[in-house]
Amino acid sequence: MHSPPRRFYIIAGEASGDLHGSNLIKALRQQAPDSECRAWGGDLMAEAGASLVKHYRDLAFMGFVEVVKNLRTILGNLSFCKRDILAYKPDVLVLIDYPGFNLRIARWAKQQGIRVVYYISPQIWAWHRSRVHAIRRDVDLMLVILPFETEFYRQYDMEAVFVGHPLLDALAPLPSLGTPFKSDGPRLVALLPGSRRQEVQRILPPMLAATRFFPQYRFVVAAASSLPSGFYRSFMADYPDVAIEQGRTHALLRACDAALVKSGTSTLETALLGVPQVVCYAGNPISYAIAKRLIKVRYISLVNLILDRPLVQELIQHDLTPEAIRRALEAILDPAKAAELRRGYAELRTVLGAGGASARAAECIRGMQ
Repeated sequence: MHSPPRRFYIIAGEASGDLHGSNLIKALRQQAPDSECRAWGGDLMAEAGASLVKHYRDLAFMGFVEVVKNLRTILGNLSFCKRDILAYKPDVLVLIDYPGFNLRIARWAKQQGIRVVYYISPQIWAWHRSRVHAIRRDVDLMLVILPFETEFYRQYDMEAVFVGHPLLDALAPLPSLGTPFKSDGPRLVALLPGSRRQEVQRILPPMLAATRFFPQYRFVVAAASSLPSGFYRSFMADYPDVAIEQGRTHALLRACDAALVKSGTSTLETALLGVPQVVCYAGNPISYAIAKRLIKVRYISLVNLILDRPLVQELIQHDLTPEAIRRALEAILDPAKAAELRRGYAELRTVLGAGGASARAAECIRGMQ
């Protein structure tokens, strides 16, 4: 019988993966203090004790066109990653979402005889379902965080372990808000335009334009720490009354009456914090046209996907206009509508189950033989 693994190589390619990866690293080290982690990720994973190889800000290419334009960089990263894994000789390779990169690494690692764990499944149930066959071939342990994903994998004769959603743990220990958001003045609305340059370029301008309809409210842009604040400010010259806060998204949301949120993990974070929201998305027109033909789900936001009904309004691509944002924001600022959303959020919490996802994931990984 083998001893539990203690050397881990972890790959996360975006902000949400950095958050969940950091909590996984903390859980691994709590259960086995001699655990060693080498990682691709971000500041949070480094703070949790990982030796950081590459930062996710250098990896964030999203959409078909963007990937093609940056193909040489991506291929170079893949080649470097393989060399680094071989040099490190991990007991287990842990892949966190980020499928375009991680599924290629999984196939290669399996061929090298390296044990592969996938923590946070790629959303293959939404599009490109054929990838499930590669996952079944290349992944030794699949840990999922959405309850319906176990049944999806079961359809393909693959066992997946539901560990719960790590956001339930990540949001629980948040510190106090601090002085910037405590105010007796205007009510507060947060703008969350994303953490990738190409997303911010398309989503932030219509968000900002809509603020002109609400002079009685205070607006704050939640800037991701992975992008310089000056990049966000470059869109804000005509909006001197709109503030910006970097790296404090959760604290900002806790103080808000409402939020405009780029689709992705942030929609789930906003819901779990009980904030009425409008979901916003606009991408490269060619990438969007291709994705629209391939995507197999009815909703773009995790909130609606998990509940399987349109609780929060989604403004996508051509529908993301200042006027449409105005109407949607006016609706959720109404107390009756806000209360309806919060009732739906309570249902969402129930569906996601109890906390402890990071600890359960760590136990599953350490239990591999």
